[in-house]
Amino acid sequence: MKFFIDTANLSQIREAQDLGVLDGVTTNPSLMAKEGITGHQNVLNHYKAICEIVDDNVSAEVIATEYDEMIKEGEALAAIDSKIVVKIPMIKDGIKAIKYFSNKGIRTNCTLVFSAGQAILAAKAGATYLSPFIGRIDDMNWDGVELIHQISTIYAIQNFDTQILAASVRNSLQIVKCAEAGADVVTCPLSAILGLLKHPLTDLGLAQFLADHKKANS
Repeated sequence: MKFFIDTANLSQIREAQDLGVLDGVTTNPSLMAKEGITGHQNVLNHYKAICEIVDDNVSAEVIATEYDEMIKEGEALAAIDSKIVVKIPMIKDGIKAIKYFSNKGIRTNCTLVFSAGQAILAAKAGATYLSPFIGRIDDMNWDGVELIHQISTIYAIQNFDTQILAASVRNSLQIVKCAEAGADVVTCPLSAILGLLKHPLTDLGLAQFLADHKKANS
């Protein structure tokens, strides 16, 4: 399973990259604004900076919701760097845009997905990645991980190539559950990735090893 970090913070991206397990980055207008990145050219420059840090897979989101503007904006984003994946919302014009970009060999990430039906449409259009928002689904008292499992089953039966990118992942347990459910990718905050390192028995075991080493060498 690939690990993407969901942020526009360059320091966090560098830390995740240095960990040696990072496969990409996802961003959105809210994350850009959180880092104080505003203005069209500043946003493009920030995407360039992210691309300089990671090896591949930088999802850059279009703001437009109409087909022609999506194409214009998506092509501009794709021109920044070969690492860019154009992030397109799950709407009618978005599906049309995904098909267009697929035919052009431009990778896409279909975002704001909340149902298996939407997942089928995105795969038919040729999306590279599909982003079900499992955390937001859980907020509505539905089961986000179960949706990942459902989509994974459908994609396997239908031999779809689209990769399932579990998004709106908020903690380490959700990462594990998404892996069990068949997600190809998970995107989450750095804290959730680092949380996978933690276990009290690891801490106790290491403390005991160090104490025994100290006794043996005192």
